[in-house]
Amino acid sequence: MAQQSLTASVKDVAAAAGVSLGTVSNVLNRPDRVAAATREKVERAMAELGFVRNESARSLRAGRTRTLAYVMLDAGNPFFTDVAQGIEHAAEGAELSLFLCNSDARASREATHLGHLEQQRVQGILITPVDPESPVLDAIAHRGTPLVIVDRTRRGAQFCSVAVDDVLGGRLAVEHLVDRGHRRVALVGGPLSIGQVADRFEGARTAWTSAGLPPDDLTLLVADSLTVAAGRSAGERLAGIPSGRRPTAAFCANDLVALGLLQHATTTGLQVPEQLAIVGYDDIEFAAAAAVPLTSVRQPRQELGRAAADLVLDEAGNPQHEHRQVVFTPELVARASTRG
Repeated sequence: MAQQSLTASVKDVAAAAGVSLGTVSNVLNRPDRVAAATREKVERAMAELGFVRNESARSLRAGRTRTLAYVMLDAGNPFFTDVAQGIEHAAEGAELSLFLCNSDARASREATHLGHLEQQRVQGILITPVDPESPVLDAIAHRGTPLVIVDRTRRGAQFCSVAVDDVLGGRLAVEHLVDRGHRRVALVGGPLSIGQVADRFEGARTAWTSAGLPPDDLTLLVADSLTVAAGRSAGERLAGIPSGRRPTAAFCANDLVALGLLQHATTTGLQVPEQLAIVGYDDIEFAAAAAVPLTSVRQPRQELGRAAADLVLDEAGNPQHEHRQVVFTPELVARASTRG
């Protein structure tokens, strides 16, 4: 048996197997061109020598690494990790690795990540951007790196994008509450500069006015983040509203805010849904597992990721690629938090 080496080269493999360098290269890159017996001999030599191919050198020759990257907006939000799972499944199917980056909703951090990923020569970038209209995205595309916008939309058709119809989602949430008999409802979440929040609340207002209900009975509680803490804070603000005007239901811009509001309600003795019905958005796994299972507007999270990855892979490898804007349809999943 040949002596194992941690730094075995292609030349070492060729010598051990008694074949040419070209044959070893074919086994690595075009195995279908090599006879089965020869391929087995080369693979045995690789195993005995502990050979590991130099993917960096191969990528340098090809001009791109065998990786995709996803720059997520908030790694603390399970919605984005679910999207990342969908991307990873598609990447695995294409025999690619996936880099995950977290911008933490900061444009400067996002730009730093994007610069590093360009330097790494990734095959494509998927991003949930802080600002979908950012010129940084245009510059990356102009320099030739395929880029797909995830869970956001952008004016024009310069990029592929994958998103959910959030206006419809907001409408479904408030229609459900109105159907349950609620005539004073709070919209909870923010900041309103986040496009999805604005769209969800636009749909909510549309449902409210379509039902012929007074605008003053739809209360807006703007938060500075989409977190559990923001939901708890909103609960304190709701408790401070006089009982005659206090909303009997709340539509929260995401599930984390809804879970924080639910937490405040349960710790202060407020009965859900009898005294306060709650609807969230995203339908993350924790929604169904809450102390009072949470009604939520479901987004197809992993499907979003897979669709986005398929688009960036097509852009990277298809000369006839055309940009597409894919929009998924949300659905309301009713649970105990609104079933009084």
